[in-house]
Amino acid sequence: MIRIFCLRAGEDLGMGMEQRVNQAIDAALAEGRITGTVVMVYRDGKPLVRRAAGFADREAGKPVAFDTIFRLASVTKPIVAATALVMVERGLIGLADPVAMHLPWFRPKTPDGEVAEITLHHLLTHTSGLTYDTAIELLPEDRRITVGLSDTDLDHEANFSRHNDVPLAFEPGSQWAYSFATDILGAVIARVHGATLEEAVVEHVAGPLGMKDTRFHVTDAARLAVPYADADPLPVRMPDPWMGADDSGWTLSFSPGRIFNPKAFQSGGAGAVGTAGDILTFLEALRTGGKGVLKLDTVLAGFANQIGELAGEIPGVKFGYFGAVVEDRRLALTPQSAGTVRWGGVYGHNWFIDPVEGLTVLSMTNNALEGCMGEFPHHIVDAVYGV
Repeated sequence: MIRIFCLRAGEDLGMGMEQRVNQAIDAALAEGRITGTVVMVYRDGKPLVRRAAGFADREAGKPVAFDTIFRLASVTKPIVAATALVMVERGLIGLADPVAMHLPWFRPKTPDGEVAEITLHHLLTHTSGLTYDTAIELLPEDRRITVGLSDTDLDHEANFSRHNDVPLAFEPGSQWAYSFATDILGAVIARVHGATLEEAVVEHVAGPLGMKDTRFHVTDAARLAVPYADADPLPVRMPDPWMGADDSGWTLSFSPGRIFNPKAFQSGGAGAVGTAGDILTFLEALRTGGKGVLKLDTVLAGFANQIGELAGEIPGVKFGYFGAVVEDRRLALTPQSAGTVRWGGVYGHNWFIDPVEGLTVLSMTNNALEGCMGEFPHHIVDAVYGV
């Protein structure tokens, strides 16, 4: 379907927005495409839409609330990226540092068989040669590599040192490919911090911002949303494990119980939980230039294209340090302004920051993959901009 966007110059995005967003939420719930959601739309720090709807546990009749805790999946990534960038600012690590300087056990090879020179910049920008490849999770058990969503009793080293025997998809820096690189970044952070990844995230980002439920464990199990898996005619309570697949055939193994396994490595790419309020606070901190956590120059660098001329996610979209960066909204077929930073999480989330319009928008659901890759997040974006 070709989507054409014709925004009127100077249009007040607030006019009718709340009604449009609520209609999008109501339609998705009525059609059964999503089970529960929290949607927040802020402009210049002021709430335009703030709604919790649907069920955190459909079978128990438990509604979603603003303090419902969700499994974050890749919403974990920008938080861990921010933690790394705080450590860069403090001189604890450097963007040009080779990963092997901090993790001597991690030495994967290029397709040509040479030991790769992967830097922290490569990890932050997904140009490392690592990829989300289902094949590595299907290897024999003694060689299997898990990438943050499926359960494991292995720590970072025991799990990811196995990649030394699996060639990278490409020479670091030569291509862009979405990946579990943030898991490796999380291992670097933990090693340099001298404690767990959670402790580093809390000290540098979550603690200063008051994100009290953003952790790699569940702070209150009674508030944790039940995850639901896409199914016909209605989403089903997610089994453990569950293999999710999108229209392109991309698949990944989910384990809802992983968050309760203290032996599993803390996944910087997919392993945290948190509330919509926590994530909105974090995104607003980025939109406003760091809010005492990061310096403005660092945030601006994170919002900029950091992959140069490499092909990004889709035409018109590149990648920074926190997520994808819209460079040409017409090529990207989006109403979002050039400079918008956006991403999501496969447990059912989507977010974006549009600095031009002063917008911070977050939609969280307990529906994989609809809430992240389905129609719902697109409908929320369209409703925000009135297209």
